[in-house]
Amino acid sequence: VRLVESGGGLVQAGDSLRLSCTASGRPFGSYAMGWFRQGAGNEREFVAAINYRGGGRSYADSVKGRFTISRDNAKNTMYLQMNNLKPEDTAVYYCATPLGAGTGLPPISLGGYDYWGQGTQVTVSS
Repeated sequence: VRLVESGGGLVQAGDSLRLSCTASGRPFGSYAMGWFRQGAGNEREFVAAINYRGGGRSYADSVKGRFTISRDNAKNTMYLQMNNLKPEDTAVYYCATPLGAGTGLPPISLGGYDYWGQGTQVTVSS
């Protein structure tokens, strides 16, 4: 399984960005997907997750109302629309997917994911 993130960059506070994660190596539409982030000196933390069909979504409290996770199974791609970005959103953003298929709510812990992308840097200046 290969995951490739894109869409990061340097923006100002209040701006928007859309991250993409393209997957290959297995049927994309059968597996949950998640976004995590890791700021300098911090542990990797959960941001958002989406189940295999896109009907079940979970968000970290810090991004609720600002970030939206979505997926296009026909394009093997997951997205993270980030609006009203804040300096504290600065981090490397990673997409991830679990080893096993599931039909319930997507996992929200690091341990629930087995495959990871290389990450894309998001920097928000004040």
